[in-house]
Amino acid sequence: MTADANAQLARDYFTAFAASDEAWWRDHIAEDFVRHDPGLPFEVRGIEGVRKLGEFLHGNLSQIELPIVETVAQGDSVLVHLRVKAIHSGDDLGVPATGKPVDFQVMDLFHIRDGKLTEHWALMDNLGMLQQIGAV
Repeated sequence: MTADANAQLARDYFTAFAASDEAWWRDHIAEDFVRHDPGLPFEVRGIEGVRKLGEFLHGNLSQIELPIVETVAQGDSVLVHLRVKAIHSGDDLGVPATGKPVDFQVMDLFHIRDGKLTEHWALMDNLGMLQQIGAV
């Protein structure tokens, strides 16, 4: 795949993630997919891991929007800078639901092999989110 096609695949991941589109996940996420995310209390591996991540995030945040700020692609790697805009509606990182809006930044680096996402590094501004909900 070209760098442009890889960039589109990474952008499409966020559309599919927001919609919990398991058919898209089956077609575009490798069986050995792994997400590296120091902010999560569990491991994300394969489609089952993505499903668990979706349940976790959708259980803590509602009205989720994932506007992409910028995408940079080089070969089989794609960096996506995006924002997470949502309502804090669940027990997130030990903080009970506040109903407050959140808007924080995320940097996601993907590796792609044979047209499928194989690896994902995610760095979320958890501190910014916790400040917005009044937890710190």
